[in-house]
Amino acid sequence: MFGIIRPCRHRMSEGLATSWMAHLCGLCLALRDDHGQLARIATNYDGLIISALVEAQVPGAAASAKWRRTAGPCPLRGMRTAPVATGEGARLAAAVSLVLASAKMRDHIDDRDGAMGRRPVAAAARTVARRWDRAGARTGGGLGFDTAVLVDAVDRQSGIEALARTGTPLLTVTEPTETATAAAFGYTAVLAGRPGNRAPLEEAGRLFGRLAHLLDAVEDQTADAASGAWNPLTATGTGRDEARRLCDDAVRGVRLALKDTEFTDGRLVHVLLAHELRRSVDRAFGGSCAHTHPNALEGQGLGRAQGLDLGQLELPQLSGNPYGPGQSPYAPGGPGFPPNGFPPPEPPRRRGLIAGCALWSGLCCTCQLCCRDHYEDPWNGRRREGWCSNCDCDCCDGCDCCDGCDCCDCGCDCGC
Repeated sequence: MFGIIRPCRHRMSEGLATSWMAHLCGLCLALRDDHGQLARIATNYDGLIISALVEAQVPGAAASAKWRRTAGPCPLRGMRTAPVATGEGARLAAAVSLVLASAKMRDHIDDRDGAMGRRPVAAAARTVARRWDRAGARTGGGLGFDTAVLVDAVDRQSGIEALARTGTPLLTVTEPTETATAAAFGYTAVLAGRPGNRAPLEEAGRLFGRLAHLLDAVEDQTADAASGAWNPLTATGTGRDEARRLCDDAVRGVRLALKDTEFTDGRLVHVLLAHELRRSVDRAFGGSCAHTHPNALEGQGLGRAQGLDLGQLELPQLSGNPYGPGQSPYAPGGPGFPPNGFPPPEPPRRRGLIAGCALWSGLCCTCQLCCRDHYEDPWNGRRREGWCSNCDCDCCDGCDCCDGCDCCDCGCDCGC
């Protein structure tokens, strides 16, 4: 799954978390029902915003049988049934996600990323991308949405990138993405029967597309430099400070556009586009994560119950064993041994290939890999986050855009 908005369920009330998951599952099932099982890999966190926007503008949509249905058990939900979004919003989200996923696939092919550098794989991927373009066009056409604007934006992107040089305005490079997302966001107002919302939602979509492009460039800049891949920041000579300024301006613009939009129930949309969008920017530019904070080591047997000053504990970064055969850096007097005499546990021993595979199969079949907040790595025993946890929060760490807001309920109206 890809996307810049990855909310943590700890920051949302139970109702909003259920609604978010309903739109995510609804997008996945709409892709499956209309385009086959393979299309489900186009499910992404940002695409569900289209479905959420449509539903937020329709009176009583969340409680209507037209917009909700009960889906059967799924491994990603721990083999539980759940209400999922359905109807025109989910189908529009599926069409947009499919077309943009095909564009992303072609971009990887052009850059020869990973396996796409092999001709047979690239040829097969191009075939899938063309099929997805046609499938997305069919679904969009059935809803009255012309996906040609998305395809045209994607086609123009490569030409703009080829002409970009140092000094080229960065927003020139992001324009095709902005145009595509503006069209998708704006059409949600048409589906919902709220034509007056089209202009502000197009503005919100335009700025959201700018953010998606810029944050992707920021996160990939180091890797792109190492591999020689094209990156808009590097190609235009734009510094990270300027990129951050553009991102901050875009976040503020999205909030202002949402204030001009008339919603029936806009709480989920507000959480995603007012709060989580800001956190996405902070995360891309090196924001802190609660799970990498020293106190997070408490869950690994290094808690305050042992009397350790975790903020001061520095574990050595080892390459081989410079302390001699059989010697541990955690032995008394070693650099990893805390001064108060309570050593951390020895690094867990690795399992063999067969034993690790057997344990991995058990974790997979019981859905612990995806549905639990954490699990033990089958081979090295280390603590791992569940695939669906996506937690980067300090559990409701306060609202950054208005006073007196409870981000877990998000009943606020940002006054910024």
